[in-house]
Amino acid sequence: MRRDDVIKLLQSHQEELKGFGVRSLALFGSLVRDEARPDSDVDLLVEFEVGVTLFDYSRLNRYLEELLGAKVDLVVRRAVIKELQERIYKEALNVL
Repeated sequence: MRRDDVIKLLQSHQEELKGFGVRSLALFGSLVRDEARPDSDVDLLVEFEVGVTLFDYSRLNRYLEELLGAKVDLVVRRAVIKELQERIYKEALNVL
């Protein structure tokens, strides 16, 4: 899947994503850098509304994998380790 295809697909499911408590969602990683291979995962940076649980996170991850037809690496924005923050935040493309 290409970067623009992923972004359009996610944006077309904005209401469903908001239903999972998603406040913001950004794409980063190999898809953004145009380095993705057919077996690459989709790297997404998520920020949740207050009160979202680990169960909600897991449900969202499964939903995204089914929607995109690929493995999803769903990274919570507030959990990004300091050493990776600059790289991830710099290349992240906002989806929602």
